[in-house]
Amino acid sequence: MTNSKLTAVSALSLAVAGLGASAQAEDLTLCWAAWDPANALVELSKEFEAQSGHSMNFEFIPWPNFADRMLNELNSGGNLCDLLIGDSQWIGGGAENGHYVKLNDFFDAEGISMGDFADATVYAYSTWPKGTPNYYALPAMGDANGWFYRKDWFEREDIRAAFKDATGRELAEPKTQKELLEIAQFFQEREIDGQTVYGAAIFTERGSEGITMGVTGALYPWGFKYENTPGSYDMEGAVNSPEAVEALEFYKEFYETATPPGYTNSYMGESLDAFKSGQVAMAMNWFAFFPGLYADPNTGGDKIDFFVNPPQNQAGSTLGGQGISVVAYSDKQDAALEYIKWFADPEVQQKWWDLGGYSAHNAVLESPTFKDSAPFAGDFLEAMGAVQDFWQEPAYAELLLAMQKRIHDYVVADQGTAKEALDKLIQDWTETFEDEGKL
Repeated sequence: MTNSKLTAVSALSLAVAGLGASAQAEDLTLCWAAWDPANALVELSKEFEAQSGHSMNFEFIPWPNFADRMLNELNSGGNLCDLLIGDSQWIGGGAENGHYVKLNDFFDAEGISMGDFADATVYAYSTWPKGTPNYYALPAMGDANGWFYRKDWFEREDIRAAFKDATGRELAEPKTQKELLEIAQFFQEREIDGQTVYGAAIFTERGSEGITMGVTGALYPWGFKYENTPGSYDMEGAVNSPEAVEALEFYKEFYETATPPGYTNSYMGESLDAFKSGQVAMAMNWFAFFPGLYADPNTGGDKIDFFVNPPQNQAGSTLGGQGISVVAYSDKQDAALEYIKWFADPEVQQKWWDLGGYSAHNAVLESPTFKDSAPFAGDFLEAMGAVQDFWQEPAYAELLLAMQKRIHDYVVADQGTAKEALDKLIQDWTETFEDEGKL
């Protein structure tokens, strides 16, 4: 960030005592992905417009195109977005390439403390380098990969009896990854009410991030690590550890024995469709979708329930979610910072949760009423206590494409062994880090 930008931020921080202090009203554009939480944010932001006098415009991009569209916008120095809710993996590039305004001076002047937000979200969504108090975003949307299931099927006496005959135990929410697979295999090609159903919808998509976000749901509970020592880029023996190999073999077995036919390139939308159409007993997806799932008239309500990604050797959930940043190329940074200040308010954060967004503010998460505020609220808290994220390096896109290829080739295309796939992934990542001058 240039000195002139720092000066502007500092001046605003010292001068603005309230939301109505802007010299003139601005038209702000906030960019994000097109999904249910974005609709909730539009509704929430009406309060900001009324208080500040600014007008909010929104640019929401469908998830399959979101990364390409927004990263191209940032890399070209475009000024479409004044505010951007960007993926956690973008924070390194956003900081090092000067795309995001550093917010430390603003936070200090306005009394915004990162200690008021959940530690995992501050670390993942806001900081660069990792573990340092350098903030380029405010935690905006806490999220993790979780599970939902047909509670009405799990409670049927005929299904429960059949499951106990097959496994010797009661049908219930799985407590381990292996129990999860056992349940999915039990439902695979089972006939329920005259319809053939399948075990579970998992992520297998190759083009963007899908299969990586899915397979890490197994890798993390088995104890997967990207490096032997954080910050060392020493991957041999970590990425391809025996535990990682076993987890990858597990995910392949899951794909081959407990998913709908033709489920070779599926991600968020396909998971939702498979569940809502009654094809599967269980499905993985982001907590962000759970409010809409619960409200669904056909498969929601008392027909659905939720559980956190089960542990195996340890607890572990794949991190989702995003932070909100001020784009460095915006000529409306003062007004954009007003939005950040407003959004950080605990009362606004509570309304954000009430509308279907996932607040990361401790005042919301630690409220004694939070766990009972939604049927998935307690699971969300548990998940966020054990989340792990993909590489947040500036070269994350290249790192992600390598993992997408190696994992999809093994799991879906049935090429080679799990150990070979992970060995090749280390080679790919080593080459990238060498090109980046980090090895």
